[in-house]
Parts: sequence; C-alpha cells; structure tokens
Amino acid sequence: MNELVARTSVDRRLAGVIAPVVEDLGFELVRVRLMSGKARTLQIMAERPDGGMEVDDCAAISTAVSATLDVEDPIEDAYTLEVSSPGIDRPLTRKKDFSAWSGCEARIETSEMIDGRKRFRGTLHGVEDDEVLVEVDEGIIGLKFDWLNDARLVLTDDLVRASFNARDRADRTPGAEADETDSNQDADKEA
Repeated sequence: MNELVARTSVDRRLAGVIAPVVEDLGFELVRVRLMSGKARTLQIMAERPDGGMEVDDCAAISTAVSATLDVEDPIEDAYTLEVSSPGIDRPLTRKKDFSAWSGCEARIETSEMIDGRKRFRGTLHGVEDDEVLVEVDEGIIGLKFDWLNDARLVLTDDLVRASFNARDRADRTPGAEADETDSNQDADKEA
C-alpha cells in the first residue's frame, strides 16, 4: 500500500483491513484517513475500476466495512465512518491516477525540497517509469512517485468537461443500459 492511499502507519494498518473488503465488492480503494478533531472520522474513498461511484455503492461499502471493523476492532475510540467517491477535484493516490488524468491541472506537494521547492502546480503528462510527469513554467519535469506527499486535481472548466466526457463514455460502454430518453427516441423513430 503506497503512502498516498494510506499516509500514516495507522492509516496503512486500517487500509490492510479495509482494502480486501472494498476489492471483494468490486471497487478500488483510493484513500484511507483516520482524522482526529472533536470527533474522529475514518474517511474512505473508493471507486469502481471505471472510475464511477454511486450513492448505493457508498452504502454497500459502508455496510461491509463497518461489519468488518466491528469484528477486527482496529480503532479503540469512537469514530464516524465516512465513505465517498474521490470527487471531481480528487486526490491522486496511485500511479494510474496520474495517467488517467493526463492533460488536467494538478497541485503536487513533495516530502522533500526539489530545486528549492516542495509545491508544484501544472498539467499532468502521465507517468514514465517511476516518475510523474508534470508541465510547470520551466517545462515538463519528472517527480519520483516516492517523493510525493500529496497530489490533487485542480477544479477547472477543463476538468469538469473531462469528467463529464469520462462519465459519458462509461455510460456508452457495451452492455450499459440506455436511459429512457434514448429508448423513447428510438421508439419514436420506428413509429
């Protein structure tokens, strides 16, 4: 489990319990965070392999993970379980995320100083070997995946368009059911 999916040792231990449950349901674990404050929250982000996620999917994951956590009991104190999709301005936690969102703008933070800075903002250009490629003012640079501390897409009009286009492509995959308006239009054409 890489440190972007599960940052702390507690998060990694929890991810070890949670990931098999999430994967058995046909989803991929994107991020696990146990956050403290007035009340502790265990945040789980997951998605289908095609990137989709519905409210019912979150509920199914919540039910299954909750049952497993009740048995395993890895968290001593009371906490709230929060299951969600990564969202449109999603965190980038796996190498494949940097390839899938190539062409989109991202904010990336490294754990160490790289040429005098830790924060980078630019357009993603995928992954090459163990480096994430990002176009910044100076040109395209490679940041080793192991150097990354945090990465997130920047909410832009282009990202919104890319997200809708990805959802539209997923809706048109073979075997996907047509929505009612498509069915009605086809019936009108035949009449």
